[in-house]
Amino acid sequence: MGLETKPLSTLHERASYEPADFEVPTGREEAWRFTPLRRLKGLHDGTAAGSGHVVVEVDPAPEVVVETVGRDDPRVGAAYVPRDRVSAQAYASFEKATVITVPAQAVASRPTTVTLRGQAEGSGEGAAYGHIVVKLEPLAELVLVLDHQGSAVYADNVEFVVGDGATLRVVSLQDWADDAVHVSHHHAQLGRDATFRSFVVTLGGDLVRLSPSVSYTGPGGDADLNGIYFVDGGQHLEHRLLVDHSVPNCRSNVTYKGALQGDGAHAVWIGDVVIRVEAEGTDTYELNRNLLLTDGARADSVPNLEILTGEVAGAGHASASGRLEDEHIFYLQARGIPFDEARRLVIQGFFGQMLEKIEVEEIRERVARAVEAELEK
Repeated sequence: MGLETKPLSTLHERASYEPADFEVPTGREEAWRFTPLRRLKGLHDGTAAGSGHVVVEVDPAPEVVVETVGRDDPRVGAAYVPRDRVSAQAYASFEKATVITVPAQAVASRPTTVTLRGQAEGSGEGAAYGHIVVKLEPLAELVLVLDHQGSAVYADNVEFVVGDGATLRVVSLQDWADDAVHVSHHHAQLGRDATFRSFVVTLGGDLVRLSPSVSYTGPGGDADLNGIYFVDGGQHLEHRLLVDHSVPNCRSNVTYKGALQGDGAHAVWIGDVVIRVEAEGTDTYELNRNLLLTDGARADSVPNLEILTGEVAGAGHASASGRLEDEHIFYLQARGIPFDEARRLVIQGFFGQMLEKIEVEEIRERVARAVEAELEK
């Protein structure tokens, strides 16, 4: 029996900090069948030399505590155990972790920005590994920006620990150079009545594979996972989400939208939601939309929903990939708008409501400019 025939609740059970506990992916596994393994530059099989370098710079709000700690710090790995070989390799290979803490009841007065800048100068540069822990104590509030830039072969894990009644809003921007390879796991652990808002923007890189996941430790947890991506010719941008509802009366909503243009542009979106037997009262929905702007682009979109209890408040999913609607273009042209401008307006409208969800104004404007630049290509 192949992995793809197994229930979601069993596909995600394997977890270990040790890379040897995972088989080297071959591309036939459900979790790896869309990923071009040869372009991972050895991150998946242990052959990547750990000689790469990614600089981590933190610009914290005054209320935030930032520490650089060793592997033996008890906060590292406490909320997340790797669930595939690359994640385990990243955990086994990093030297120092960045821990960001917001004390109980503290409300950060401005966003905290973490800039991760790749320092590779050529294709021969080795891999780099990293680990970040973001911990909000009860009733704390924080807006966090993760800004990825430069050139690197990079694998990392990011843990978001959101305490009871706390609120964390995260914007993760993947704006890598064209040759970068990035494989990352973002895991949010939500306490009772905790709120988590995530917005992922993926634009740069040769291959980016980002795996956000959410788990709950108490009722009332509320997670919103949003994302946009723009894929150019030859790029592979992959997002694999998992929301694991294991406690009652929690909520999740997932919305990702992407546009693709150019020969060989490839987007992959996998949305896995599990509602376990004990998770009565769950309310969840996931949505993915892809806009194919040219021939030669490919979008794979697979929403998965496994419900193991009949007592849910709501559960659903939807996915669609298609080209620009001729009717929309015609409507605008009939009102005197040239074709190129009409096309631009329709695409901007496709992303418009999503961009408004980015709460950090300078990041919102930066992403809007980046999308505009993509449309100029």
